[in-house]
Amino acid sequence: MKRFLPIYFLLFSTALFSQGNQQWGSYFSYTNIQDIGQSSNRVFAASESAMFINNVGTNELKTITSVDGLKAETITAIHHSPTFGRTLVGNDNGLLIVVNNDGRIINKIEIIQETTVPAARKKINHIYEYEGKAYISCDFGITVINLSTLEFGDTYYLGPNGSEVSVRQCTVHNGYLYACTFGSGIRRGVLTNPNLNDYNQWEEEFNFYWNGVVSFSGKLFAAYNDGGIYRLENGANYLLASLPSPVTDLRVANGYMVATCRNRINVYNEALQQVFQLNLIPGENVTFTCATVVGGQIFVGTAEKGVFLLEMNNVSIRSNITPNGPLRSNIFSLEKTPTNLWAVHGSYSFDYIPDFSEYGVSKFGANGWTNLPYEEISVLGEFKSIVDVTANPNNENEVYLQSHHSGMLKLENDVPVALYNGDDGPENQEEVANFVNVRILGGTFDRSGSLWVANGLTKKALKKFTPSNNSWAAYNFEEAVSGVDSYGKMVIDRNGTKWLPSGKSGVVAFNESLGNKLMIISEEGNLPSIRAMSLAIDNNNRLWIGTSRGLRVLSGIDRFTTENELRVNPIIIMDDGLAQELMYEQAITDILVDGSNNKWIGTSGAGAFLVSPDGQRTLFHFTKENSPLPSNNINDIEIDNRTGEVFFATDKGMVSYKGTSTEAADDLSKVYVFPNPVRPNFEGDVNISGLIDKANIKITDIEGNLVFETTSEGGTVLWNTRAFGKHKVASGVYMIFIASEDGTETKVKKVMIIR
Repeated sequence: MKRFLPIYFLLFSTALFSQGNQQWGSYFSYTNIQDIGQSSNRVFAASESAMFINNVGTNELKTITSVDGLKAETITAIHHSPTFGRTLVGNDNGLLIVVNNDGRIINKIEIIQETTVPAARKKINHIYEYEGKAYISCDFGITVINLSTLEFGDTYYLGPNGSEVSVRQCTVHNGYLYACTFGSGIRRGVLTNPNLNDYNQWEEEFNFYWNGVVSFSGKLFAAYNDGGIYRLENGANYLLASLPSPVTDLRVANGYMVATCRNRINVYNEALQQVFQLNLIPGENVTFTCATVVGGQIFVGTAEKGVFLLEMNNVSIRSNITPNGPLRSNIFSLEKTPTNLWAVHGSYSFDYIPDFSEYGVSKFGANGWTNLPYEEISVLGEFKSIVDVTANPNNENEVYLQSHHSGMLKLENDVPVALYNGDDGPENQEEVANFVNVRILGGTFDRSGSLWVANGLTKKALKKFTPSNNSWAAYNFEEAVSGVDSYGKMVIDRNGTKWLPSGKSGVVAFNESLGNKLMIISEEGNLPSIRAMSLAIDNNNRLWIGTSRGLRVLSGIDRFTTENELRVNPIIIMDDGLAQELMYEQAITDILVDGSNNKWIGTSGAGAFLVSPDGQRTLFHFTKENSPLPSNNINDIEIDNRTGEVFFATDKGMVSYKGTSTEAADDLSKVYVFPNPVRPNFEGDVNISGLIDKANIKITDIEGNLVFETTSEGGTVLWNTRAFGKHKVASGVYMIFIASEDGTETKVKKVMIIR
């Protein structure tokens, strides 16, 4: 496609995004702390994709995410300037985000745009403030920004002959700007020298590998890569302390020097006395990443559980101040049940190679997030690379986790009760030197209550599990699939046919009740690629197929029962008078059908689309650039059919769009209208929800004059409070008359408009 959207929608998207979080929700993880900043009474903590602020005096907690405009890549450094009321957030791609105290967020892209520096060397490692300037340590050198004007100044390349060198941290001491590098020693230049951008103006004072440097209590200190903290003076170094592992964070904070390594934190006062040491947090198995002191308390950042607050004089008095969120921002797959949203964090590559991760699972419900750590998940045995989750539609407390390495795990009320890893259930994929790899994916329940899963890289690739008697059945794909294959999330149609996307065979269709009928739809059937990635069956009994190179649709999937060969077709749309293929060459990671038969389409690299039931109109196209999506790589999409909220899981975090396409109800007994009343200055739509499909809706004023009429598609209808789309209606009570298509069911509601 040449363009995905007309100009008017791009303008709409910008306006939509500028309204903040009214139409969007954020669901980020804050557990893996990358860095901490501080003032005299606040702590600023950053995870990979979001940040939060804790007021030490009031305990007020504020999160800042992409919904607020924080479009991080991967956060690597953070610094707060009380003088200028700004927080600087550095990223691994060189993006510098400025968060002002008034909430305004500014993206500074000068480092990203620096063409002389390779993209892989633009990571921001540390931000140091001195006399109105921020000295930004990067993988190529140091760059300077004026904190008042936010204008970039000089850039210093410190390596031999002006080459790029990774600067971990810098500081000012006795008139010199010191730069701590990893591999090129500690180098210094006279701060007032106007020619510091000339590498000849820098001298190496200490060689080899250093992790941090600070000026504290009138002296210069640095952390060597072996864990030693040294006082540097007149070309000599004096050991202050030895930490058990390399220092990851060395800082000066509110009159203290704090040194952090993965398993120890040391704190020194200005008399250079060690006043605090932390080797572990009682009862917690965590890795320290950074720490700071505010208000006489120590705030400890960890890689697994966010930020802990401890009293320095009594570590038994502690609390975790981390905002509620999932275990990780990178969510690979989702499962929506009536009251919960499950998220898993393992993954596999484009070629279905598992990541062998040891992550737990996350569940979002009425009381926020509940996280089941890996230690709890693996009590019955190793269970790595959890890539999918399936809940029993008749019992949402019965949940099945699928691993792309360790089989399948059954949970009851969040407790593991059975592990199926080859000894009882899916057969082993391979066993070499006691290495067992059981790749399970695609869990889907059929109407009889049986769970179907794909068992990758096996001849008997399709497995049926019947929970009622704990029995398994296996079906062989060998006659249709050349060798063995890997499979994605299957769908099951009303005839009981299983449709599976595969890695190298296209789409595999199978029905055991038709004599184990098996069929392949591949490039010969007009698929643009044999790598099928996602499937969905819509309300018109069509199969939508997402591949690594585009979209195809199979009309009338019932034809599988009578025909022996099936072909699929692209959707052709008109763009500027030219025929174009919808989603041409796009890698489509997920397709979901909403309550109005619209299609949400997730892509790898192009964001998320909402297209009309026939695909001829693009209703929305959300990207990182025009919406709160934190990434254009969509891993999965789920919909709360009751509220219409659409969840987008990406590699950088999860957000939701509070849509209106809800699932149609069975009757009109639960119709509701909101907001009601409609108060002055409200600019949104009135939602009429709880409808049955194809219900006729008429809205009249109190005198019976018709102002709006439509037919529902799904469970919700919107009214923009205008009379037939023209002028806004006046204040008053308006009658909403609802009738089923055949007139056998009716409902009357009222809504009050206050102008």
